[in-house]
Amino acid sequence: MNSSYWLTNVRLENGYLYDNGVITGTETEICHLRIEGGFISEIVSADKPLETDLPKQDGKNLLLLPSFIEKHVHLDKTLMGETWRAVIPVANIVERCELEKRILPTLPTSTKERAENLLATLLSAGSTEVRTHVDIYPDAGLHNLEAVQMALDQYEGKLSYEIVAFPQHGLLRSKSKELVRAALREGATLIGGVDPATVDGDIEASLQQMMELAVEANAGVDLHLHDPDYLGTFTMRRLAALTMEAGLQGRVAISHAFALGEVPAGEAAELSAILAEAGITIITSAPHSRTLPPVPLLHEKGVAVAAGCDNIFDTWQPFGNGDIMERAGRLAERFRWIDEYSLSQSLGFITGGKTTLDRDGNRSWPKVGDEASVVLVDASSSAEAVARRAERKAVFYRGTLVAGGLQL
Repeated sequence: MNSSYWLTNVRLENGYLYDNGVITGTETEICHLRIEGGFISEIVSADKPLETDLPKQDGKNLLLLPSFIEKHVHLDKTLMGETWRAVIPVANIVERCELEKRILPTLPTSTKERAENLLATLLSAGSTEVRTHVDIYPDAGLHNLEAVQMALDQYEGKLSYEIVAFPQHGLLRSKSKELVRAALREGATLIGGVDPATVDGDIEASLQQMMELAVEANAGVDLHLHDPDYLGTFTMRRLAALTMEAGLQGRVAISHAFALGEVPAGEAAELSAILAEAGITIITSAPHSRTLPPVPLLHEKGVAVAAGCDNIFDTWQPFGNGDIMERAGRLAERFRWIDEYSLSQSLGFITGGKTTLDRDGNRSWPKVGDEASVVLVDASSSAEAVARRAERKAVFYRGTLVAGGLQL
């Protein structure tokens, strides 16, 4: 596709519809967008004649949304491309790790092949930015990292990514400090961790080692935290303090954070303020079967919240389709965001905070100068797109069509 062209006849949200002061719908208009060098350089109404020598890509009156961010996935764990298998029951997370460690090396497909299969699925669903955790432990060495990097190389120019060096078996428990350090030297951009109390058995030592590695490598942090109620919130408080001490505000995330939804509202509110001050992001996979962190409260307190699919058909879960919009819809269901405004705003949890309209109905996206990473969906509004999981018709990354059926 040319670096300069017109994306014509796309539907943009233009304001809310009201009845007695209550938002009841969304107003849209058909527009043409000029794309130059991967960015939106001009937006004009389709009512005006378009005189241009540039190529045109017809958007067919489809709704334009910002492309999505898959904030938590495990490219090295997926079984995508393998024959069907359900999950084998185990007693705890340690047994699950051991089972996975035995199964994955026996598969006929390679880690690279399976990761590529999952990347294709994520891209077709509209995700053009991916944060993947990659298991690092002595038995595997850096094999998983290398395989995932090779898979990501195949998607150069189609999406952007972050790699978390993830000691799934416990940073302390598996004695993986040096391997994680090596992974950070070899291209991982964040360090992970898992349940400092129940997996590593030492909250302070586990967090300290994780943060030391992050500071040393100038890397971000993404901690898997499943530990419940006050055990989990204690860990979060300590991580927040260490984040402030290390000057890593805005570069630390806690994935899952179930404990925030398992303690009294007052405790959750107090901790939310601490997390906001430390710039810690909460990432949820919006599971059906667990208590979710209180997303409305976190949002109110200024805590960044994002969603990720997490396990997608692997030895941990047989479920998952790689559609992050489905997770946004699940959040809306869980928190009863059923009105037009709430549904439209839920889009922000899968776009890095981008929504099409602000509270007053002013267009907040797209604007001239925005990156042209967009999704065309078959929906009348972003609220409908989330609620109905609208079909993705085309996906563009920095102006290039990377998935879908539209042709230039």
